[in-house]
Amino acid sequence: MLKIKKNDRVKIIKGKDRGKTGKVLRMESSKNRLYIEGINIVRKHMRQKDQNKPGGILKKEGPIDISNVELICPNCGKVVRVGFRVKESGEKARICRKCNQEI
Repeated sequence: MLKIKKNDRVKIIKGKDRGKTGKVLRMESSKNRLYIEGINIVRKHMRQKDQNKPGGILKKEGPIDISNVELICPNCGKVVRVGFRVKESGEKARICRKCNQEI
C-alpha cells in the first residue's frame, strides 16, 4: 500500500516549487513519480496536426519524485508522516502520525 494516493493534498519540500501545495492528479507508481496540480509546470512544443488542432507551446504539469513531497492530513491540516493500521476486517488503513485519525 502506498503512502500517497490520487486526490491527496501534498506539500513540496524540495525543488523549484518548494513550499507550494497542490492536489495529486495522477501517479506512476512503478517510477515513484507524481503529477501535482499547478506544480512543476513544463512547456511542450506541439506541432500542428490539422486545421482543428493548432500547434504552439503548451504548459502542463511535469512529474515530481515521490520523495520530494509530504502529505497534508485532511483532519488536522498539518504536514504529517503516514502510518498504517490493520483494521479488524483485515484491511490496511493509512493513519496520521500526529492526530492518529484515518486518512
